[in-house]
Amino acid sequence: MGCLLVLMGGLFPRFGVLLVYIARPVYFTAAFGDMWLWPILGIIFAPFTTLMYVLIWTPSTGISGFDWFWLALALAIDISHYAGSAYGNRDRLPGNSSNSGYNSNNMGRPM
Repeated sequence: MGCLLVLMGGLFPRFGVLLVYIARPVYFTAAFGDMWLWPILGIIFAPFTTLMYVLIWTPSTGISGFDWFWLALALAIDISHYAGSAYGNRDRLPGNSSNSGYNSNNMGRPM
């Protein structure tokens, strides 16, 4: 179960969260209580952070010490996913192409 969770969590974080929820729903209840809105928003917008939060949460102390590093790392991965998507799709916006104003025949000199 552990290797499958690591594989699915790394490749497909939303599927990893679903796998943890199906296998151990007590983890979600312990981490989020009776709330349902925060886990759903987390799965949609920050799946790595949600997965990491559920896995490192302990009922007695919550998140403390070095656990914050892992949570911050997961948040950085989620943010980099959105930043990479925005950077990769920047040419799709009208007027924002990366080569606007330059002609390839002039070797990069303005037209």
